[in-house]
Amino acid sequence: MIYHAVPLSEWSAKTDRPYAPASLAEEGFVHCSPDEATTLAVVNAFYRSAPRPLLVLCLDEDRLAARVEHEAAAPAPPPGVAEDTLFPHVFGPVNRDAVERILEVEWDEEGSARELKQAS
Repeated sequence: MIYHAVPLSEWSAKTDRPYAPASLAEEGFVHCSPDEATTLAVVNAFYRSAPRPLLVLCLDEDRLAARVEHEAAAPAPPPGVAEDTLFPHVFGPVNRDAVERILEVEWDEEGSARELKQAS
């Protein structure tokens, strides 16, 4: 299982097509995280001001149509993530049938991602 954070508004757009975030066109891949704890660190580092609700797609790596490579963070992983952590990068759109479940980021009073819960 690999994890990808996305605002609900982006995930809900063009539901008849594979999901292709801006990073796919800009960087050539979809950013993912290897586990829930790393996903929370990524959300706190890069998504605190993202539109809410913020979802986390739980992707079955074996069902993805696009190639996945696990690579080191460049230039460095977010705070709280070990230097040797490898991040899954999906080199193509995410086919929606690879989404096993969808979680929602729960925020604390200070605006930090606290946990992931089943999306309603």
